[in-house]
Amino acid sequence: MTTNRRAAQALAFAAAVASAAPVAAEEGPLNVLATVAMISDVAQSVAGDCARVATLMGPGIDPHYYSATPRDVEAIAAADLIFYVDRTLEERLADVLDRFRDRTPTVGLARTAFDPADLLADPDEPGAMDPHLWMDVSLWARIAPAIAEAIAAQRPACADAMAENVETLTTELDALHAWVGAAIASIPEGGRVLVTAHDAFEYFSRAYGIEASEAIEGISTASEASIGDIRAVAAFVIERGVPAVFVETTVNPRTIEALAAEARSRGHDLRIGGELFSDAMGDTGTAEGTYIGMIRANTVTITEALGGAVPAWPDALGSWAQAWGVDP
Repeated sequence: MTTNRRAAQALAFAAAVASAAPVAAEEGPLNVLATVAMISDVAQSVAGDCARVATLMGPGIDPHYYSATPRDVEAIAAADLIFYVDRTLEERLADVLDRFRDRTPTVGLARTAFDPADLLADPDEPGAMDPHLWMDVSLWARIAPAIAEAIAAQRPACADAMAENVETLTTELDALHAWVGAAIASIPEGGRVLVTAHDAFEYFSRAYGIEASEAIEGISTASEASIGDIRAVAAFVIERGVPAVFVETTVNPRTIEALAAEARSRGHDLRIGGELFSDAMGDTGTAEGTYIGMIRANTVTITEALGGAVPAWPDALGSWAQAWGVDP
């Protein structure tokens, strides 16, 4: 079955369910659905016992490509509140979400939690934004109060508890933000150059002092990289003397492998420095399956591959490290 046919079936099913689905009960935990785990992890931390937060797309799934299945539509129909990033990320899922917008509060966090000045533009799509906001921890922390406000609209008795949770989480994310900055700053000047499979790290680069970043594919992964793209990035890598490039968990590694091969064929010793989490977090039940752990893993991988030294883990995140068995 083709992707277009699956999408059409999901849309048709969405229309039927949206007209028939019951109104959520006013008592008990709110059923919250997030499209990606970078949202759901923060949302569960904010909501505490006031909500059950589910994630539509799991580890290794590319949200740019993802099309809703009938089972997904059932999950959307059962939700009391839905969070997503932006149509520029959940490109194929957005039409399904629109079907439910009139009956279920549906919050696009990129347009709700951030000022337009915070957003980076997509250089390949005039008028479009770069949706990878979670790569800047100081920015992503801003979704916490927006999530609390949306949940409190249906569970007002939870507002005070969620305000405390937001404060706790903000303290942790402030510490994480500072730690990432210190790690990247340890990379020798001139060597803070980040080369990845697709252009998901511009917010990271802006926030943490990456001097230059380059990617084979653009912000969206909807189009295939060409041989010309690979050769152009290879020329950049050679010119800048980049020692390592990175694959991503949601992007086929063959483009980065082809880049490395192209650079080596031109006499440049280039290695693959590791795997980064870009559009999805790690496996559920692992440290990398949390937002803090995702950012930590990426930072360690980048810092070590580019010649930096990972700093001591912040005391403010000691409880997180203990909970996940991470040696700080």
